[in-house]
Amino acid sequence: MKIIDTTTYFEEKLMMNLRFNILNQYVDNFIVSEARFTHSGKKKDIHFKKSDYPEFEDKITHLIINKEPINIIKKDKLNPYDLRLNSIARIRAQRDYLMKSLTDYSPDDYIIYSDNDEIPNLESFDFNKNRNKIIFFKQKLFYYKFNLLLPNVDWYGSKACKIKDLKSIDLLRAIKNKKYSFFRIDTLFSYLKYQSVNIVNDGGWHFSNLKNFKELERKYLNDENHAEYEALGHSINKIKNNLKNKTIDYDHSAKKNSTIRFNSTKLETVDISTLPKFIQGNKNNYLDWFDL
Repeated sequence: MKIIDTTTYFEEKLMMNLRFNILNQYVDNFIVSEARFTHSGKKKDIHFKKSDYPEFEDKITHLIINKEPINIIKKDKLNPYDLRLNSIARIRAQRDYLMKSLTDYSPDDYIIYSDNDEIPNLESFDFNKNRNKIIFFKQKLFYYKFNLLLPNVDWYGSKACKIKDLKSIDLLRAIKNKKYSFFRIDTLFSYLKYQSVNIVNDGGWHFSNLKNFKELERKYLNDENHAEYEALGHSINKIKNNLKNKTIDYDHSAKKNSTIRFNSTKLETVDISTLPKFIQGNKNNYLDWFDL
C-alpha cells in the first residue's frame, strides 16, 4: 500500500519546502499540478521546479495545465458572480488534473488531497488500521505567521481515501465535513455525504497567507475571491495594517452566501509546541515567519 500526497501550486515555494520535509517520511510520492493561468484567468509562468527540492526530486511528479477549462463563462462584461464561477471552474480543473498521474497506482493505495498551505499530521495516523472510506484531517488555522492562530475555527482541509473510492479530487475536497447517520438514506446516492468517515482530531495545520506583502496582494487579486477583494479596495497598506493588528478580513463563521463574510477577525499568538516538529526543530531558519 502506498500513500500519495497531492496538491496544487501557484508560487508557494516556502510551503512546498515545508510540505516535503514534514510529510516525506510518511508519503511514498508527491504529485503537484500547476496551471499556466491564475484563478482569475491571467496568464502566468510556471514556477515550480523539482530541482529546487533535490532531496525529494525522485518522489515528485509535476503536472502542467496549458489550457483553461472549456466551461469558462465568456462575456464582454462579467459580473462578480460570473467571475467567481470562473475561478471555481479553474480550481476544479487544476485539482482534477492530478488524477492523470494515478493510473500507475493500486486501487488500494491512498491519496491525500490538500491545498498547498494545508499540511496533514500523519505522525500518529496509521492508514493500515483505517476501516473507513473517507478520512478528514481536522486542522488548526494560522494566518501570516506560523504561530498566529485563528481561534475557535476547525479547518477540514486535507482529506484522503483509497483510489478505488475516489470519484474526483474536487469531489473529495467538497465532501461534507461530518459523519452522517446510518439512517440517512440520502448518503447512498451522494458523493458529498458519507457514513463511513474517520475524523483525525489532531489533523494538522493550515498555514494561510504566509507570504510577503507583494505576494499577498498578488494572491488576493488572483484567487477565488479576487472580485470581492477588488471591490473592498484591497491594498498593500491594508495588508500591512492587518498584520500589525493581528487581524484578517474574512469571517470564517459566516455562511457562504452571507453579505458580511468580509469582516475583521482577531488572531492569537500561540506556543511553538502546537507546530510541526520540523518547524520546531528549525525555528532559527524561519524567524521571519514567527510572531515574536
